[in-house]
Amino acid sequence: MTRRSSVPVVLMLCLVGARAACAAPATSVHIEVNFLLGYVEGSGCEFERNGSWYASPAAQEHLRTKYDALVARDLIQSAEQFIDKAATESSLSGQPYRVRCQGGALMTSQQWLRDELARLRSRP
Repeated sequence: MTRRSSVPVVLMLCLVGARAACAAPATSVHIEVNFLLGYVEGSGCEFERNGSWYASPAAQEHLRTKYDALVARDLIQSAEQFIDKAATESSLSGQPYRVRCQGGALMTSQQWLRDELARLRSRP
């Protein structure tokens, strides 16, 4: 391969590499989202999705799958976007996700996760 014929290949590799770099959220976003996903999994709460209740590990797995799909499409640049786009409502039905924890009040997953994100960010 001549030097001249390798230029298009190098340009294509650079473009592919640039796209992959764009698809990854900032490290701080990744840390916050992973914290929230761990919070979901370890909460012991139940999560309602499309009229059915799920244990926290299944809810975490579902939200992680949605997060990974959104990251692959370069649609997540903040923890708030993760909450709003992946953890608020069903992509199929539009019904809100809800959470109930050990006899506590039923609340939306959006508010529950936003409250925890605020607590995380307020820690020294």
